[in-house]
Amino acid sequence: MSSTSSTSSSATAVAGAGTIAGADARAGSSAVLSHRHYIVSPTYDWLLFLLPPVVALLLGVLISDSWLSEGEFELGGYEHSPAGLFIGIFIQAHLVAVFFRSHGNPAIFRRSPLRFILIPVLLYLGMVTSNWVLVSVSVLATFWDVYHSALQTFGFARIYDSRYGNDSVAGRRLDWWLNQWLYAGPILAGVTMIDHFEDFGEFEDLGATFFTAIPAYMEGHQQYFSWVVIALGTAFLGYYLFAQWRLARQGYRVSPLKVYLLASTGLVSIYTWGFNSWGEAFFIMNFFHALQYFGIVWAREQGNMMTLFRVQALPAGKYVALAIFLGLVLSYGLWVELLDTSTTSLWAVTLTVSIMHFWYDSFIWSVQKQQV
Repeated sequence: MSSTSSTSSSATAVAGAGTIAGADARAGSSAVLSHRHYIVSPTYDWLLFLLPPVVALLLGVLISDSWLSEGEFELGGYEHSPAGLFIGIFIQAHLVAVFFRSHGNPAIFRRSPLRFILIPVLLYLGMVTSNWVLVSVSVLATFWDVYHSALQTFGFARIYDSRYGNDSVAGRRLDWWLNQWLYAGPILAGVTMIDHFEDFGEFEDLGATFFTAIPAYMEGHQQYFSWVVIALGTAFLGYYLFAQWRLARQGYRVSPLKVYLLASTGLVSIYTWGFNSWGEAFFIMNFFHALQYFGIVWAREQGNMMTLFRVQALPAGKYVALAIFLGLVLSYGLWVELLDTSTTSLWAVTLTVSIMHFWYDSFIWSVQKQQV
């Protein structure tokens, strides 16, 4: 999930929680954590939203230099490491999971039918008829993914804010910028920068020398980007803390869960993207992002999935729906990992799914509209 407005559905739940939290704030009670301060529940939130960044870092450390990351086997004509195949499947599975929200939720689908039907068709046709469109979308997906990932954390932070009865606008722009600095900043200033910009090399087959020169330029000037990111990031962090203090004086209530989420995710991002000490940055950052996304989709769409799969009458209907959901999205993930990317028509399918995931997430989850 990623969005300029935010993360996850159930308007009634948010409205109710906001009302209760607001009343609590007006009563002036202490900021003791209770069930209503969480998105789903304490256990669910800690397992799937709050702990995943730190857990992902620990997993990355554990698999570093082990057979899981270094061992290779052949599958579908490709060489894979166990960890590489797993994270590839996991990433692609979470990308396609968005459709259970955009197309599987009737209320959401009715709001934007043209966006959900016409745009993906036009995008796909553009890619299969023009190599320029295909390569441009491929490169765009890399950088949109960075932006999208930062905004997923932003979305969760805004939900935790709403659980304390805070105005959905209070501090919103500050949180948006903070998440950009914490996620994209370490990429620009760190050792993984070239891993992102080397995608411009895909333009080589099109004879676009301007774009193919970008990776070399970025690598040659990285020290300057690093100093700019560090200087501006430090200054912004100071201003952010001052602004939070000023908001608190105006009645804003700080959510400890939001603080923990931003601090832990930011530290993991800086350490992982910036230094990549264990060589598992891609695994770490994508694992917790995808896990959080699965958590929010299941939390908000399980009822719709039970209806969609027609298992709501079964005694264990929820678990049957979960098994079908995971089976479908993980099967898609495996298909993508074994896909022959030289087949343009199939590669275009995966890029369409990726771009739609990033785009749809920008408007199908909203704290301000109480769609979370």
